[in-house]
Amino acid sequence: MPLAYLPSPSQGAWHLGPVPIRAYALCILAGIFAAVWLTRRRWAARGRAPVEVEDIAVWAVPFGILGGRLYHVITDPELYFAPGREPVRALYIWDGGLGIPGAVALGALGAWLGCRRRGIALADFADALAPGLLLAQAIGRWGNYFNQELFGGPTGLPWKLLIDPAHRPADSPNVAFYHPTFLYESLWDLGAMALLLWLDARHRPRGGRLFAWYVLVYTAGRAWIEALRIDHANHFLGLRLNDWVSAALFAAALAYLLVTRRRLPARDADRPEAQRP
Repeated sequence: MPLAYLPSPSQGAWHLGPVPIRAYALCILAGIFAAVWLTRRRWAARGRAPVEVEDIAVWAVPFGILGGRLYHVITDPELYFAPGREPVRALYIWDGGLGIPGAVALGALGAWLGCRRRGIALADFADALAPGLLLAQAIGRWGNYFNQELFGGPTGLPWKLLIDPAHRPADSPNVAFYHPTFLYESLWDLGAMALLLWLDARHRPRGGRLFAWYVLVYTAGRAWIEALRIDHANHFLGLRLNDWVSAALFAAALAYLLVTRRRLPARDADRPEAQRP
C-alpha cells in the first residue's frame, strides 16, 4: 500500500571529510545551471552568441545571491539581531533564507552591468532569461524540502508532508503533517515557465514584456502560497510582508504590460523569417 504522505529527507547534508555538502546549496546551484542552459538556448535562437549568457551570469549570480540574503535579513531582522540571537547567523546562507524579490532585484543590477559590458539591452536579455528564472526557482525550492523549512499549516491531504520533531513549530510539537508549500511553488513555477514559453512562441513579446509576464504570473502564485505558510514573517495590516511585496510587483508588471501593449511590437530581427539568408 503506497504511503499517504510525503516523507522528509533523512538528512540535508553529507560530509566529504570535514567539508559539508549541503542539499540546499546543491539545489540552488542546480537551478542556476539549469537557468543558464535554457537561457543559452533561447539566446542562441535570437541569433546571439551563447557565451554572452555566461559572461552576464558571472555578474548576475553573485549579485542575486547577495540580494536574496539581504532581502531576507532586512525583512526579518529580529531573527538575527534581537536580544539573545546570534547576528553572525545572518551570514549562514546554507541554513536557508534567500528572498526571491531581493535576488531578482539585485541580480538585475548585476545583469545590467554584464549587459553593459557586452553592449546588450537589458530588456532583451531579461526576456530571454525569464523562463530560465522560473526553472531555477522550481529547482531551488527543493532546498527548502531538505532543510524542512517554509512549510504550510497542518493538513490531512494525501500529499501532506511529514516534518521531523526537530523542525516542527514550537506551539504544535505533536503535529506531524503539513502542506508541502515548497512543492506547490515548484509546480507553479514549472507551469509558469511553460506559459511563458508558449507566450514567447505564440506572441513573441519584446522590450521586457515577457519578463513582466514572469513577474505577473510568479507573484500571483506566491500570493496564495504565502497564505498557506506558517513560518515566521512580519505582518502589516494583517498580511505577511511578502504579500505586500508581491502585490506591488504584480501591479507594476500589469501596469507595464498595459502601457506598452501598443508601443513595443515584436522586432523584425527576432522573427525566424528575418534570420534566413
